[in-house]
Amino acid sequence: MKKFVRQLLSVLFIAITAIVAIPASATGYTQTRYPIVLVHGLFGFDSLGPLEYFYGVPGALRSGGARVYVTSVSAANSTEVRGEQLLFQVRQILAATGAEKVNLIGHSHGGPTSRYVASVRPDLVASVTSIGGVNKGSKVADVLVGAAPDLVYSVGNALGGFLGLISGSPPLPQDAYAAAQSLSTAGTATFNARHPAGLPTTSCGEGAHQANGVYYFSWSGATPYTNVFDPADPFLAITSIAFGGAKNDGLVASCSSHLGRVIRDDYWMNHLDEVNQMVGITHLFETSPVTLFRQHANRLQGMGL
Repeated sequence: MKKFVRQLLSVLFIAITAIVAIPASATGYTQTRYPIVLVHGLFGFDSLGPLEYFYGVPGALRSGGARVYVTSVSAANSTEVRGEQLLFQVRQILAATGAEKVNLIGHSHGGPTSRYVASVRPDLVASVTSIGGVNKGSKVADVLVGAAPDLVYSVGNALGGFLGLISGSPPLPQDAYAAAQSLSTAGTATFNARHPAGLPTTSCGEGAHQANGVYYFSWSGATPYTNVFDPADPFLAITSIAFGGAKNDGLVASCSSHLGRVIRDDYWMNHLDEVNQMVGITHLFETSPVTLFRQHANRLQGMGL
């Protein structure tokens, strides 16, 4: 009996040690040298009550030691306007933390918004990561620019203002037409001529991994419809038709999302899955988007960023 008790206690000790070691081994996994700054896309927000734009991502990164900041820029406006708003917040973050630089991670329109800051102030940016970024335009934006009536843009302006209000963000100017222009193929080409760092020189290649001291990365999904329980999937399945069969996430073509080092452009994710939106309803057999963010933070850590 005593031998059995000793064996049982030994097993319990090993189990408790293993449980305690789990968080210890995870400590520091996402602890980057520079703060991580998350930048939302079109009609984005930081959080609406318990619903985060980057759902579950900030907490997961912080749990591993990262300093994470979620910024608020105009829900709908030109890349340049959003970029100046982001630059102002980056300066605030640097002043508050004492850090020399930040790691910018932008989703959708947040990709070129982050690129703008890295272009005009590369001394303040360690890296830019574009997730489903509209780096060479979107066919969906092309359709809107060519066919949407003024009423659509008025509704877009109202929606952008409403999202800012209910998310508790400071009042910011909204211009849905300027946003559509910025995200169109023509508008993006104009922007890229002024801010080319990290862009591929071929139609679907990789861009420079480093430019002006800033490292560039990207990844994206290529499956518009991923989960029958996700109410946004039917909409993205329809918008994906605009790409004429080219690989896309429902709103951005995979090749258009390329920037710098391309981690992958074919995850089983759609445009919203990429940031774990819709309360984390994603493809059952694909890596969790939160895991991708954690892995990337660890990648940045390994590079001394």
